Amino acid sequence: MAQEYWKWPESDRLSEDVDWRKAKKIVAGVDIGTTGSQAAVFCDGALYGSANISTGYDFKAAADCVMSRILEPAGMSLNDIESIAATGFGAGNVSYASKALDEVRCVAKGARFMFGPNVTTVVDLGGQTTKAIRLYDWDRVRDFTFNDKCATGMGRNIELMADILQIPITEIGEKSLMAEKDPEPVSTTCYSFANPETVGLFTQGFKEEHYSENDVLASYIFAVSWRILGTIGKLQPLDPGDFTVYGELAFTGGLAKNIGITKRLERELYKTALTSEYDPQLAGAIGAALLA
Repeated sequence: MAQEYWKWPESDRLSEDVDWRKAKKIVAGVDIGTTGSQAAVFCDGALYGSANISTGYDFKAAADCVMSRILEPAGMSLNDIESIAATGFGAGNVSYASKALDEVRCVAKGARFMFGPNVTTVVDLGGQTTKAIRLYDWDRVRDFTFNDKCATGMGRNIELMADILQIPITEIGEKSLMAEKDPEPVSTTCYSFANPETVGLFTQGFKEEHYSENDVLASYIFAVSWRILGTIGKLQPLDPGDFTVYGELAFTGGLAKNIGITKRLERELYKTALTSEYDPQLAGAIGAALLA
C-alpha cells in the first residue's frame, strides 16, 4: 500500500478507571469534520472512551465507524447511551444522534474540560476553518471569529502539501523549525496559489539560491501561521500588528499537532499555550458529550 503522507495516525482509548456498567448516566458526543472525525463517551461526568479517525469521503460511514471504535471494545451498544450530541460539518449524517449542536459552543466546552477553567482564548485549527474563541470566566462564549478567505490557514491544505512533497504530515512542523530563520512566506491568499508556489521552491533555480527543504517548509508554515494570527487578531480591537491575547491560551484541532504552527503563534502572541493529556482534535466531541 502506498504511504499516505497526509494522514495523522488514528487512535482510540478506553479508560481502565471507569466501569461503564456501573454508571448511572452515559452520554456521548460525535464531531464529524471535513478531514477528521472524533467521538467521546462520558460515564457520570468522567471521560470513558474516545476515538479519532480520518473522515474520508463518506460522512455517514465515518460517524458509524468512529463510534464503533469505542462501543465494540467496551461491549457497549447505542442503547446503553442516554443522549448523543453531534457537531461538526457532517453532524447531519450522525443518524443515531439525539441532537445537533454548533461547533463553537462544543469546542469551547471541550477546551475548558481539556485545558482547565482558566482558558479564555481558544484557537481551533481545523481542516477547513480556523476559529478563534473568547470565553467568559463563567464558561460561556464571549466572542468568536472565523477565517474569512480561501486561505492557507486550513489543515486540508497542509495535508495536500504533505502528499505533494511526500513528507509525512507528522514531520512537517518540526522540519520547518529547523530552518535558520523564517524565509519570506508564500502566498497567503489561497492554497491554489500557495501550494504551487511552495512546490516551485524545490526547482533547480531556487536550489541555487540555497533554499533547503526545511527553508521551504518554513516559508509555507510561516504563511499558514500568519493567516491564523490574523484570525486571532479579529477577536478584539487591536492596533495594526498587535496580536495580544488576554488570559490563558489553548490550541485545539488537527493543526494543534503541528509544532511548526503552534510555536510560531506562541512567538508572535508572546504567550505559551496550555498543554493537555488529551488529543487536541477531541475538543468538539468532548464538548458535544458534555452538552448532550
